[in-house]
Amino acid sequence: MEQNPAAPQDIFAALRTEVLACLRRILPELPEEALARVAVEPPRDAAHGDMSTNAAMVVAKAAKLPPPKIAAPLAQALAELPMVAEAAPAGPGFVNLRLAEPFLLGQVPVVLRAGEDYGTSPAGQGLRVDVEYVSANPTGPMHVGHCRGAVVGDALANLLAKAGYDVTKEYYVNDAGAQVQALAYAAYWRYLQALGTPLSEEEYAAATPNGLQYRGEYLIPVGEALKARHGEALAPGARPADPSLWLDTVRDFAVARMMDEIREDLAALGVRHDVFISEAALVKAGVADQAIAGLAAKGLVYEGVLEPPKGKLPDDWEPRPQTLFASTRFGDDVDRPLRKSDGSNTYFANDIGNHADKIARGFDDLVQVWGADHGGYVPRMKAAVAALSGEKRVGFEVVLTQIVKVMKGGEPVRMSKRAGTYVTLRDLIDEVGRDAVRFTMLTRKSDAQMDFDLDKVVEQSRDNPVFYVQYAHARCRSVLRQAGDPAMVELAQAPLEALRDPSELALIRRMAAWPRTVEAAAAAREPHRIAFYLQDLAADFHILWNRGRDDATLRFIRAEEPESTRARLALVAATAIVIRSGLQVMGVAPVEEMR
Repeated sequence: MEQNPAAPQDIFAALRTEVLACLRRILPELPEEALARVAVEPPRDAAHGDMSTNAAMVVAKAAKLPPPKIAAPLAQALAELPMVAEAAPAGPGFVNLRLAEPFLLGQVPVVLRAGEDYGTSPAGQGLRVDVEYVSANPTGPMHVGHCRGAVVGDALANLLAKAGYDVTKEYYVNDAGAQVQALAYAAYWRYLQALGTPLSEEEYAAATPNGLQYRGEYLIPVGEALKARHGEALAPGARPADPSLWLDTVRDFAVARMMDEIREDLAALGVRHDVFISEAALVKAGVADQAIAGLAAKGLVYEGVLEPPKGKLPDDWEPRPQTLFASTRFGDDVDRPLRKSDGSNTYFANDIGNHADKIARGFDDLVQVWGADHGGYVPRMKAAVAALSGEKRVGFEVVLTQIVKVMKGGEPVRMSKRAGTYVTLRDLIDEVGRDAVRFTMLTRKSDAQMDFDLDKVVEQSRDNPVFYVQYAHARCRSVLRQAGDPAMVELAQAPLEALRDPSELALIRRMAAWPRTVEAAAAAREPHRIAFYLQDLAADFHILWNRGRDDATLRFIRAEEPESTRARLALVAATAIVIRSGLQVMGVAPVEEMR
């Protein structure tokens, strides 16, 4: 049995190319646009084969033939291909395929030669994508809600890069507006404490326009640093001074310190952004005003009065003229205000400036990760991007992340004393480690609520996906070390005829699905699919491992059979490579051995 030396990396894409070629021969009059929705995918039931195509059904209308009349000759044509062992029409017009074993075995050397680059796809065609994620207000430490968005966004950016996109990882710093001013007042109170002010917290809170919204202990070092830098200059005699004398200084200092801490927390999570964009800097540069002027020139900004919000009674509503963006012309349900009653920009207006800046930087697609509580904000932002981009038609997508509840011993974890009201990201990392945090955050779809069970995450059992996948890689590495860590180039030349057991072939089929998994997950913007795939791959490997314990002929290393040993070492090495390739996307380091 001879493997195909020119085996493709993505066997699903290769079979789709063959399906299209067969269709063109069978139906030469078929218009090319009719082929766009032809897909080759794994069948829902593995008993039906390795692959299935919907080709006959999606071209039937254009061909003016019933799908079964197309499926039969298509199956016959595909069965003649050397890579196909069997092709049969099924159901309303599907064609199910079984791959020839030599073609399937040929995927092992493909993986070995590609290394961790296996699965890298040209699908993105180098399109420039801006992935904005985290973007937490710089008003306190990162918490577990930020953590999920950070992991999902970072893994999604890695996934898009793997799929052939030119990706920029961006953090939008919300350093303008009322919350940052509230931070300044809270930092100033900690500064007064450092000076020894006689005012109680309650007295100070009552005397400030923002009260004391941020009371966590994390601002104590900020107050002490302000004292070290300014002495009593911002509050002579340890008394509150006129805010006009200190507000800007304290706000800028506190934001800078909070951003330093946020960067440190993100680095501990393995997250590093390429770009940090300041909302305050964009406002100061007039980017939002310029963008709004551009929209006005297109006739999309007007003075008007909005209807009362849903659920408001007439006597609760005070209609007033406002500067509005005509977002309903782009699918939104109501036009949106751009100016507050004092004439300053609304948050939405500043966000228009943020997106105008991204478009000006030449991105083809904008992908953003938001908390699920911002879901209602999506239509207006999508409308704004459509209006701003005009004929260029810049893409805009939002991935929503639901809340995370941290559990231990079956009970919710108590709040962090340092943060004051929530469990911090650093608390989580210190408890279970960076890799466990990252992997676990991707074990559910981002818009599903999650219980992060601290006990389960460190449990050494197959019920813990972090352990299960890492254990598979550690077992692979143990086998290869025992064999003296053979070179990949040598294993890539190993004859593979010995790999005939159903569990071995199942493992190869799973590995061969990795390139398609990357493309599909990237297209759907769903990095959790990578975690699911790795769990399935690990399960296939553990099954083979356990079979070798029961059946000596399936053991990876058999001194009396050097050829079958080389074949199985090649399979083990390829499995480890694909696991590492998947973990790279997730931002998780593979382990060499379990302790």
